[in-house]
Amino acid sequence: MFAFDASQSCDSSDALCKMVFSWTHNQTLANASDLLIGKPLAIAWLLLLFFVVRWLLQRLVDRLVARAEDGVLSDKVSRFGLRGKAAKEMTARDLAASTRRVQRAKTMGDLLKSIITGLLLAIFGTMILSELGVNIAPIIASAGIVGLALGFGAQSLVKDFLSGIFMIFEDQYGVGDVIDVGEASGTVEAVSLRVTRLRDLSGTVWYVPNGAIVRVGNMSQNWSRAVVDVSVGYHEDLARVKRVLQEVSHDLWEDDEFRGIIIEEPEVTGVEALAADGVTLRVLLKTAPMEQWGVARALRQRVKARFDHEGIEIPFPQRVVWHRDEQTGPSPAGEEPVGN
Repeated sequence: MFAFDASQSCDSSDALCKMVFSWTHNQTLANASDLLIGKPLAIAWLLLLFFVVRWLLQRLVDRLVARAEDGVLSDKVSRFGLRGKAAKEMTARDLAASTRRVQRAKTMGDLLKSIITGLLLAIFGTMILSELGVNIAPIIASAGIVGLALGFGAQSLVKDFLSGIFMIFEDQYGVGDVIDVGEASGTVEAVSLRVTRLRDLSGTVWYVPNGAIVRVGNMSQNWSRAVVDVSVGYHEDLARVKRVLQEVSHDLWEDDEFRGIIIEEPEVTGVEALAADGVTLRVLLKTAPMEQWGVARALRQRVKARFDHEGIEIPFPQRVVWHRDEQTGPSPAGEEPVGN
């Protein structure tokens, strides 16, 4: 009787077929075992691997989302030492910012999960087709051509999307923030994965692609600082001027109107510059987000009124005019300076 050779009846890489043939010495059963058992097991293994990899990557996305929800900066109300109304106002601001951050982070998390699922389906789907005997070479070649075309034709678009994803994850800025992106600065009106829309002080709307943003200056995240420079004449007593500035800024901090807006005791740093017409002193006030400009204007107004009351001179440009007697001629001794 003719004996079948397992190496001839089974594929060289099909261990299951060889094993069944060695047990039964039946070529038909050995070939059927690969179709009925081998390929379903291989497909089941690929499906299991797909779900495991998908679960691991989605867990990673969840951790990134949780980190993004906390934000890059995490100043808490307790650090400011606020009480009563001020603490409630800061808590409300923190709650609004946190809610916005959570919503954006979850949106990005869902987007990344969808992208991961799509990529894994494409990869494992191709592998399953290969197990079923489908020629996947044309599929891989087509995917390579499409990827190459997208790589050359949509480089800036891909850059914008990637920059937008990281910008949202890191919570660099959001709608309502006042930012400076170099070429333009203003209030953010809309943020998408591709472009950021902001309006400057003059009302001009700027559309800035996220990939073109090299650096961002956020002037309204968590807290702000009002920097007020005050100039006085050289003949003024600087110790007295510094004491007056400290009193004015302290009164502003204790004013009920500014409770919860100025969040720390103001600081008079001292002499910042020696200019041609006077000495410049600086006052620093830590404020709630986007309140630094109003606080600075209020402090300047109070400083001007207090300086007028104390007789402290705020320097201004002066001009000296020399009058010459036409009859006696140009005589230095006869010239009299008149200051304006």
